[in-house]
Amino acid sequence: MGRSAIDEDSRVYRVLILHSSIDGHTETICSRLQAMLSARGCETRLVALADCDTALLDRAELVVIGASIRYGRHRPAVEAFLQAQRSRFRHLPCALFSVNLVARKPGKDTAGGNPYLRRLLARLGWQPAVATAFAGRLDYPRCRPLDRLAIRLIMWLTHGPTDPRGIFEFTDWHAVERFGETCVARLQALRPPPARAPTHAL
Repeated sequence: MGRSAIDEDSRVYRVLILHSSIDGHTETICSRLQAMLSARGCETRLVALADCDTALLDRAELVVIGASIRYGRHRPAVEAFLQAQRSRFRHLPCALFSVNLVARKPGKDTAGGNPYLRRLLARLGWQPAVATAFAGRLDYPRCRPLDRLAIRLIMWLTHGPTDPRGIFEFTDWHAVERFGETCVARLQALRPPPARAPTHAL
């Protein structure tokens, strides 16, 4: 007799992945995480943070949030969402990552070392179960003229690439995989996976 739908549902971890993406790269990172977590047996749902509702949060065992930076700040909706869900995240584990170009520098890819992530968490007075920062992608040709000028100035000041025709990806995909593994380990610590039934020859 096969397993019931309830038995099968209790076997998997339910992970909700939310993205606040400006140019699409944060969503790309979230998609990579979704594929990885799904391959590890998790039931995943990838949704824009703006489209998240209570029903999605109620079903999740872990919420992963990816938030990008523009001009030194996360989007206001990210901070508002985290503030509104603080009481929920006391018992629902949350893994948060920030995507910004500063994270390309050594030591700036951690919750404590990344200035944008550190300031966000300090304002909230909150510490997620897992937090980190990933370097993003700089696509000069897609930038609006004023944005391109401002970003080139910032890159020049921080010794980054300034070629206005260039596309530069700084994301450490191995670090993204390690983040995903940390999320799985956190889920397993909260609810150990059931032991595999012994396989018997027919």
